[in-house]
Amino acid sequence: MRLRCSIPPAALALACVLTLSGCFAASPSGSGGASDGGRIRVAMMNPPRSGLSPLSDDAFKLSRWSTAETLVTLDREGDARPALATRWKRTGERTWAFTVRDGVRFHDGTPLTAEAVERSLTRAAGAAPKPRILDGVDFKAEAKGRTVTVTTGEPDPLVPQRLSSPQLSVLAAKAYRGKTVDPVGAGTGAFVLKEADGTSSATLDRNEKYWGGPVKAAGIDVTFIPDGAARAAALRGGDADIVEAIPVSQASLLAADQITEVPMPRTNTLYLNTEKGVFKDAGQRAAVREAIDAEALVKGVYEGRADVAEGLLGPALPWADRRAGRTDAAKAAEPSGDTVTIGTFTDRAELPEVAATLQQQLKEAGFKVKLEVREYANIEADALAGKFDAFILSRATVIDSGDPAAYLRSDFAGDGSFNISRLADPGVDKAVRKAEETASGDARRAAVLDAETAVLNTDAAIPMLHERVIQGDATDVVGSVKDPRERELITADTYVK
Repeated sequence: MRLRCSIPPAALALACVLTLSGCFAASPSGSGGASDGGRIRVAMMNPPRSGLSPLSDDAFKLSRWSTAETLVTLDREGDARPALATRWKRTGERTWAFTVRDGVRFHDGTPLTAEAVERSLTRAAGAAPKPRILDGVDFKAEAKGRTVTVTTGEPDPLVPQRLSSPQLSVLAAKAYRGKTVDPVGAGTGAFVLKEADGTSSATLDRNEKYWGGPVKAAGIDVTFIPDGAARAAALRGGDADIVEAIPVSQASLLAADQITEVPMPRTNTLYLNTEKGVFKDAGQRAAVREAIDAEALVKGVYEGRADVAEGLLGPALPWADRRAGRTDAAKAAEPSGDTVTIGTFTDRAELPEVAATLQQQLKEAGFKVKLEVREYANIEADALAGKFDAFILSRATVIDSGDPAAYLRSDFAGDGSFNISRLADPGVDKAVRKAEETASGDARRAAVLDAETAVLNTDAAIPMLHERVIQGDATDVVGSVKDPRERELITADTYVK
């Protein structure tokens, strides 16, 4: 028999706060700084889900710690810029050539070569499941001299942007010796991953021979703290230097100069199961849409620190306001008398409260609603398997290529790897495919918005609000990155005074 342990949330948060001082390793030189080579203490929200494999979403942790790097990176506009590749060009309809940077060494001392790049990209292309950025992409890499040629099955105008995804990080050969990919001591970045202690902590040291120049901090001590109140308490009590994702409810307890509010390409969305159950009916989905009061969620749950959603793509993409919106949505039906189950997770502190408020709104509209709330690691598989009638998800829309087409494919295409709505709509598939095939620029942005409209017309996903992330920094932190794409946090230039 499996026993449930019921601990009041307040007691759990207090326990986390009381034990925080033991969570962070003592810095060899105190809180440290640029002059004494101190270490940076970081409290992160989500523990690793796949042993820090770069082929999973854990790749974004490796990127935020500046330990694993990619061939290219993205600027603020989403355009590709040099990283481990110094230049690139399109050499054919389906081929691109990337010149690999010379003079770079992996953390184990082995040199970065075109063959090493080929090995990493080939492993990613053959992974099961594939990294999200390669959903629906036939992809092959081949090394020759200092050049890596990337060939795709179909013409792909976004190959450079794809290669910026942290899930396509380039690692040393030692990382691939087992069945899983082990990034410890295998990157090229400013910090060397020395140890990863399961889901509790990670330790990184300064890369003394970093190709990008001197690294100011001696290292990074990471602790994973899913409880938002405990993370905020770590900053407030001086037990952490940088804290990821301060909950809205905790922001007012911190000094104004300790928090930064960053508009995010992240949408709080209600995904409805279109394959079976109550929401297989488009009229029932429309009834849910009409019942949701997103403004009440923004004011009540997020204390005004969010934006009411007009679509799937939010204000972090300035061109998203050119959307047409829904153009052919179904009419709302009378709510079914059947009980519907809505799932969500505790890792983002606001989501259980969003679920409770949404439950009340839908009940007032005539729905019968049951909630199921767990930690994300314990609920994701059931959500993807379609075991809920609906699921509330805080979803980043441009984290992979800097382009929303990858998100639209993975979440809404019939063969998408993250299709929680179980949507299979030919019109959506066609619109997503057109967006993927259109060259970058205004034409592509218009195609992306057309695909968004196609999804909105199905009511398979009802966007409620666009989030702003609140990052916490001690007042003596210098150079931490406030990145809407959640790719950067600590760089070679980050340190504690």
